[in-house]
Amino acid sequence: MILRGRFTARRKTLAVVMLLILGWLGYAWHAGMAITQGVETRDMDWNGDATVSRNEIAQAFYAVAVKKTVDGKRRCSQFYWRSSGQQIRVDCKTVFSSAEDK
Repeated sequence: MILRGRFTARRKTLAVVMLLILGWLGYAWHAGMAITQGVETRDMDWNGDATVSRNEIAQAFYAVAVKKTVDGKRRCSQFYWRSSGQQIRVDCKTVFSSAEDK
């Protein structure tokens, strides 16, 4: 009877894949990609045609970044193309009460 080690080739492959996914998620969060910034699917209309396509959802994973700013009670999210830096749109909200204020 041959005993195999604890980490078979399949488990090693799975571990490497999981580490790659976690590494990409860390990079995506650091780079401010839209998918890691709480952007909802209905807000991913990057070309402004009033419909969200699969391509636009995919772009949230690699092509669109978000820069968030706070000015008093006004919170804004600037969406831009990562490759060119060209602004797509800016969404602003005024927050009157939050857990941070208490």
